[in-house]
Amino acid sequence: MSSGAAVALTAFVGGLIALQAPINSALGKSVGTFQAAFVSFAIGTLVLAAIAAVAKGGFSQIPEARNLSWYYLTGGVLGAIYVTTVLVTVRELGAGPVVAATIAGQLTAGVVIDQYGWLGVAKEPVTAAKLVGILLLAAGVYLIVRD
Repeated sequence: MSSGAAVALTAFVGGLIALQAPINSALGKSVGTFQAAFVSFAIGTLVLAAIAAVAKGGFSQIPEARNLSWYYLTGGVLGAIYVTTVLVTVRELGAGPVVAATIAGQLTAGVVIDQYGWLGVAKEPVTAAKLVGILLLAAGVYLIVRD
């Protein structure tokens, strides 16, 4: 996949993520916060199980996960924290501010992860341009969140 296609696909899916917070929030108002997060993950798990079952290799390589360091198995926990948090915060902030704050946090953490080469990513030093980008994104979050 080309980098342009990867950016376009990621941006498209990012747009779908903007739908996730208000959808889960409405579900949470109906069934409860943690119950809504559970329903969301349960449905997602069923969909992913069906996809994994028909994907090349099926479930055959899943046992290899036992050979990884524990922190590579925390993605689901991090996803649960995110889903549960935004389904509450979207009620106070709205979808736009939640997405803006999420992106700002992701970008900032991503730049730090790249700087140190954590979690197996290639080291990419922090540059002045990246710092300006983070500051501009923080300013954008402020402008979107303020009343």
